[in-house]
Formats: sequence, C-alpha cells, structure tokens
Amino acid sequence: MRYLPHTEAERQALLAVVGAGAIAELYVDVPAEARLEGLLDLPPHQGELEVERRLAALAAKNLTAASAPSFIGAGAYRHHVPAAVDHLIQRSEFLTAYTPYQPEVSQGTLQYLFEFQTQVALLTQMEVANASMYDGASACGEAVLMAARVTKRNKVVLSGGLHPHYRDVTVTMTGFSDFRIDARPADLDGSEDLSALADEATACVVVQNPDVFGRPHDLRPLARAAQAKGALLVVAVTEVVSLGALLPPGAMGADIVIAEGQSLGNALGFGGPYLGLFATRQRFVRQTPGRLCGETVDVEGRRGYVLTLSTREQHIRREKATSNICTNSGLCSLAFTIHLALLGEEGFRRLARLNHARALTLADAVNEVEGAEVLNRSFFNEFTVRLAKPAAEVVSAMAERGILAGVPAARLFPEADGAEDLLLLAATETNTEAEIAAFTEALQEVLS
Repeated sequence: MRYLPHTEAERQALLAVVGAGAIAELYVDVPAEARLEGLLDLPPHQGELEVERRLAALAAKNLTAASAPSFIGAGAYRHHVPAAVDHLIQRSEFLTAYTPYQPEVSQGTLQYLFEFQTQVALLTQMEVANASMYDGASACGEAVLMAARVTKRNKVVLSGGLHPHYRDVTVTMTGFSDFRIDARPADLDGSEDLSALADEATACVVVQNPDVFGRPHDLRPLARAAQAKGALLVVAVTEVVSLGALLPPGAMGADIVIAEGQSLGNALGFGGPYLGLFATRQRFVRQTPGRLCGETVDVEGRRGYVLTLSTREQHIRREKATSNICTNSGLCSLAFTIHLALLGEEGFRRLARLNHARALTLADAVNEVEGAEVLNRSFFNEFTVRLAKPAAEVVSAMAERGILAGVPAARLFPEADGAEDLLLLAATETNTEAEIAAFTEALQEVLS
C-alpha cells in the first residue's frame, strides 16, 4: 500500500480492533470476480506534457455530443447553455461556497437557493420545493422513502414507462428496508394501466411524464385512483424543458414531483454532475428530504434568508432525520437558476415550443425513411421509432458516419421482448435542419 501512510504495526492494530486477521477479510462481501489481483497494467510514470498528450489522444476516441450531430436523449439532453451561466457560476464567491450553516455569512448562497426553490415550485406547480438533490434518479428514491413515511405503508408501484435508471436506484435505496416493489415490465406499446394496482397497502405509484418512450400522459385519472386508496402519486420528469409546454404534474394532482434539472444550465458531462429537483405539497413539507431555504426579516426589519428546514441526520434531527443526503448540488442548481432567469417565463415557453418544433421536423423526416416508423401518437421532444434492423446495430453504423443516433431501447430494457428494433430519438433547439437531413440520409443508407 505504497500510497497510504499507515505502518504495518498500525494496520495490525486496526485489524485487531475490528476483529479481522488480514486486510483481505474486509472484502469478503466483494465477489471474487470483481477483485483485482496485483497492480493495474498501466504505463510507467511520465512527465506532465506526455500525460496530457496521452489523455488527449484517448479522449479524441470519443464521439461526443459537442462534436457531432446528436439525437440522444433518454434522460440527458443537449441544450444551449448561455455563456453568461458559466461566467457567473465561476465567480469565486459561488465557486468556493460550501454548505450555508451560518446564515449571517451565507446570505448570497441562501438567496439563490431560495430563488431556485421558487422556480422549481412554479415549474412543477407544487407548493414547496427543496434546495436540490444529487440527480433525478436519487430524488426518485428519496420520494419513495418519503411516501412511505407519510403513508406508513411499504408497497410501491413503479411504472413500466419509468426510466430504468430511476427504477434501479429506487430499488437499491429501498433494498435493505421492508419495501415491496412492484416494478412493472417495460411499457413498449403504451397500454399500461396502473389505476387498479394501488390498494390499501400502497405507499405510492411512480410514473414518468413524458415517459421514457416519449409519450406524454394525462395523469389526473391515475392521481384520483391512487389517492382514493390513500396512496401518493409521484411524478418523475427527466426533461425539465417539457414543463414549458405540458401541463405541470402539480396541476394533474401529483403529490410529489421529482425531476432532472440538467437541461437548464448544465451541459452534458458523461453522466454528471447533474441536479435533482424535488417538490411536494405543503402538508408534507416536514417529511421532505434535504434542505429548505426560507425568507425572514432580521431584528431591524431587513429581508434575510435562513435554512428553514434542515432535516439531515447531522443536524438537530439526528436519528429522526428524513434522509442522510449530505449536501445539495449547489453549483449545478445555481447554473439552473441563472439559465432560467435569463430565459424568463416567455423565453422558457419559447424554448419548449422550439424543442417541440425540432422534434416534429425530425419525426416527419424519419417517417419518410423506408424501414423506419415513428410509433408515438404524441410527444414533446423525444419519441420512439421502430426500425427494420436491430437498433443497436443501426446506432453503431450511424456513429461510424459521425452521427449520434439516439438510444436503443434494448440498452435500457434488455429483458423486454420486442425492444431490439426500437430506437429512442430526441431533438432539441441545438439540432439544425442540416443535421436532421444528414441524419435521415444516413439512416436510409444504413437501413437499405
């Protein structure tokens, strides 16, 4: 262990305290096939310049959304981020700020988190929102845990239209508690009806809108059916820009809304960092995970900001904490707030309309390609296409032609029969007519 400071005597003393005879005993729960024997096969040490060249060469092998026409969505979307966003979040008072424990020296951080919460509540049409979470998937897991606390129940119904990453994270977060997870099979044809699945043991029903296949839903009947049984309706939104065009979940009766906020202010980054949005009803506010920033006045009547609720276990709640989430994605939420503030309400709605228009253009063009059929009757900026060839093969062939052609449904749902020839496509304001023409031309070539 040449990079660790402990001596052999210190290691033996530590092992004695925990009752282990050797370091290897600490890893008995790790499967043997997942353990590394010996050192990694890495080149010898090099100078800084040589390392930079080597890493640059490796990075150049990637075909990224920044360097090619991209029609990838499925939970992570390429949008234009104004230059002002990155410029402002890199100011030292934002970039170096940490958790606002002391409000008297954290007014700037608390204020932008308060503004962020206000934006999220308005977008989702909910009554309260927290000061962000790590990402949409972990926010989904936190929503399920919260629903169980509110209802004192343990059954959870997960829609087959829910992004499988959200499903898997939720299953993991509830895996060591007394939960019964009813994860429905992939809803490939849009025929799923969850209304009859909620019963007196159900804590919540979790759905996505638009669903992972791009279909928007009227959730009002499901909300009424779930709530009639005392269950909560949790709505996940992976493309927050859709809230500029679709009826917000709160207006359809949602009890908890979670979303991924990456689309605003946060560029694609090979999986992160992103930020989770979390909003709910006022009556559930004390079961909300994480933090809530509030507005108050000081002794002189001046407006100020404070942590109104801080429910993590490190604070006063201790063992009664609603969650052990350790922080909020502060810089990412600031980027979200700045981007949305720059757009304003009308600009946000125009952005949503532009996204939908680009997707309509793409869908019309794809339907003209022999061997391709758009399956959605309606969509926002993402839809599902049935191809005459396996979607994974088509995506690989398109990548060789310098085009990122969406996500094969079988990659998300490998267990689903009939998913092999389904392709998820997304278009945003960043896709030009020339890119769409190049995409359809290459698709026709690949399918021929």
